[in-house]
Amino acid sequence: MEVLYEKFIQRLRYIPMGFIRSMMDKVNWNARLIGIKGARGIGKTTLLFQYIQLNLANELEHTLYASLDSFWFTTNSLSDLIATFEKRGGKYLFLDEVHKYPNWAQELKNAYDEYPQLKIVFTGSSALEILNARADLSRRAVVYEMQGFSFREYLCVETGRSFDSYSLQELLTNHLPIAQQITTHIKPLQYFDSYLKFGYYPFYREQPELYDHRLSEVIHMILEIELPQLRGIENAYIIKLKQLLVAIATSVPFIPNVSKLSEKIQINRTTLLAYLHYLDEIRLTNNLFRETKGISKLQKPLKIYLENTNLIYNLAPKNANEGNLRETFFRNQVGFVHSIQYTEKGDFLIDEMYTVEIGGKSKTHKQLKDISNSFVVADAIEIGYQNKIPLWLFGFLY
Repeated sequence: MEVLYEKFIQRLRYIPMGFIRSMMDKVNWNARLIGIKGARGIGKTTLLFQYIQLNLANELEHTLYASLDSFWFTTNSLSDLIATFEKRGGKYLFLDEVHKYPNWAQELKNAYDEYPQLKIVFTGSSALEILNARADLSRRAVVYEMQGFSFREYLCVETGRSFDSYSLQELLTNHLPIAQQITTHIKPLQYFDSYLKFGYYPFYREQPELYDHRLSEVIHMILEIELPQLRGIENAYIIKLKQLLVAIATSVPFIPNVSKLSEKIQINRTTLLAYLHYLDEIRLTNNLFRETKGISKLQKPLKIYLENTNLIYNLAPKNANEGNLRETFFRNQVGFVHSIQYTEKGDFLIDEMYTVEIGGKSKTHKQLKDISNSFVVADAIEIGYQNKIPLWLFGFLY
């Protein structure tokens, strides 16, 4: 355990504290067992270390961070670590990459039941299963989902200014004064294209010239390691999934023809639908359905988007479709905090209440004129008017 503690303290010294994600205030850090799920590279580890720096600087002798993909766990068990840590006065245990450890759920359940004074925070893949037959953590753990930078957070980092987030209702009803207030300080469109290309994953600031390469590595790690490990996808189909992601990146957006895809990839329909579900689970895609409740892995999505626009530019740098970029941005930012459904009229139905049509600055309300609670969301405008709202403003929801 001394080896883990030494690595923890060394790493803690180099954690950037200049910008704290809004996620920090959303987590109930007083809970005994906290789970934070999210895609690789979106800042889960940094969040843990920043919390320790901000709140446990005087409790470091009672605090420990460990990543479960460490070689230390090839000869030591998580249960032994927890028992030893607790006996030595440990109070706060932070566990990263729990999905890399085979029996993580059962051993965390046991720790929760056996050590009521111990607080544990764990992170893992977006596809992490909290509920399973052997160790049901759903009644014990408070679980949060984390995603990459919002456009608002990106602006805070780039400009050094602090910007408030707004509820969807505030944006729909008061978008004009909100946009006017923001644009007195910055020109959001000056930053918007850069955000779409490389502003979503927090590591973009570390070595900007290597961002594209690092994002490619993230994609490969998810496809070649996490999906086979967590969902049993056969390695033979990984190259086919990569080809599918490129097709989604260049579409307007991608409307899947499951029969043709099944024939092209040479796997049966049931397996293909399961794979499409897993890509959404692991946060490489966002699947759009007519209903948002009770979605099964065998249900066909009506549209498929990549999870964020940075993935589009990485997978199709010369063929990114403008309409696809707009819808992907909106689906990503709004879908993180609200339910989004497929609709025949317009592009999205939000919370089964608001119909939205996405387009360029010349887009009008003509297609939605007979639909109540409908809005045009337009790219390339700073300020909206009546039911026409700037696209960039929906990056201020979190």
